[in-house]
Amino acid sequence: MKKTVVLNVVALSGRVLGEHTPFLSQWIGKRKQSAIKPVLPAVTCSSQSVYLTGKWPQENGIVGNGWYFKDECEIKFWRQSNHLVQSPKVWDALKAEDPNFTCANMFWWYNMYSTVDYAVTPRPLYPSDGRKLPDIHSQPMDLRDRLQKELGQFPLFSFWGPNANIASSKWIAEASMKVDEWHDPTLTFIYLPHLDYSLQKYGIDFDHIGKELKEIDALCERLINYYENQGAEVILLSEYAITSVSQPIHINRALRKAGYIQVKQELGLETLDAGTSKAFAVSDHQIAHIYINDPAEKETVKALVQEIPGVEMVLDRDEKESYHLNHERAGDLVAVADKDSWFTYYYWLDDQKAPDYARTVDIHRKPGYDPVEMFANPDIKFLKAKLGWTLLKKKLGFRYLMDVIPLDASLVKGSHGRVSESELDWPVLVTPGEPQGNVEPTAIFSLIYDQVMEK
Repeated sequence: MKKTVVLNVVALSGRVLGEHTPFLSQWIGKRKQSAIKPVLPAVTCSSQSVYLTGKWPQENGIVGNGWYFKDECEIKFWRQSNHLVQSPKVWDALKAEDPNFTCANMFWWYNMYSTVDYAVTPRPLYPSDGRKLPDIHSQPMDLRDRLQKELGQFPLFSFWGPNANIASSKWIAEASMKVDEWHDPTLTFIYLPHLDYSLQKYGIDFDHIGKELKEIDALCERLINYYENQGAEVILLSEYAITSVSQPIHINRALRKAGYIQVKQELGLETLDAGTSKAFAVSDHQIAHIYINDPAEKETVKALVQEIPGVEMVLDRDEKESYHLNHERAGDLVAVADKDSWFTYYYWLDDQKAPDYARTVDIHRKPGYDPVEMFANPDIKFLKAKLGWTLLKKKLGFRYLMDVIPLDASLVKGSHGRVSESELDWPVLVTPGEPQGNVEPTAIFSLIYDQVMEK
């Protein structure tokens, strides 16, 4: 078996490769560069699961970064158990070929309780006093302590939120090399999220994203040089490309105004009550799963959503089948935004009644994806003083609320999720050998398998 590394540089595309990525441009020039036709939805969990299983969402069950858990009547995002993925993974097939094969998964999603040999993934601590503390989960469990002793605490607040920066990707890269040094796995998956941040904030604006491109280029140089010196073959890919957008679509507000959304008053604020809503949307970048608790309303809801400005198409059963998305977890309808638009999760009509979590980084309680979490509210006077006071309360062990996230969706200038028209805006794929044209996302499974087996 050939030692192999699959390096996932999130949001890397032909559109952004160039003068700001000198190492990658030179390295790629000696290899086969292709593009991967995006999965629908072109989001982290769905794309990764298709790559790792070779099966579409309608088979592996990962219809987005989150969905409506019908038996619990709850919307849940960013779950972590690998048991949610309903198809075998490439490492299972390789292990069946050779019991000496080993695999490390460094921060790809659904990384808890899988059959890999070595796994590391973010897993904050939530003490009963309300604090959120950076931490990781690992397999084996003592790997967590060993890595953080060597590298320091995982920089969770650099992984997502207003302070997201290269530190988290650097930590993941260093941890990956430590795991390789200690255990020498046959196959290693590495996730580098850095480009996700600036591209979602600014879109394709090189005046803003040039620095981040140079940072990820330098980090890739370190990783690739290290692994090639260990005799490994490196496969470089991304999950999706990010394109510029200008219009947020408040799909749940439209459904609420039409009488479909039920809210619950909690301490003067409003929370979405999915179980008693006649219809609601689970927004996930440029895709929205629409769940309809009253089947008689389906056609009316479809007609309503189709008329919302920025909605490009609404998939019913047959259309979902054509996009390989016809799974019980998917919405009864799936809305797809046009190239300039993306879906917010906002359901309140008055910002004064927005739930307390709306102004915080809270990826698990929000009933949809919220890229506005990358911004600090520019309207807060003395923002630095507020942040400093809140952090002091945290250090002293007091309860605190880091409510600094704005409610202005127009700040977001980049998104993903739909299938872009231009191949420059498709995920990149770099492998050894000669170019063979672009590939289906389901083919990544076999490509990795064949590389390890040296076929």
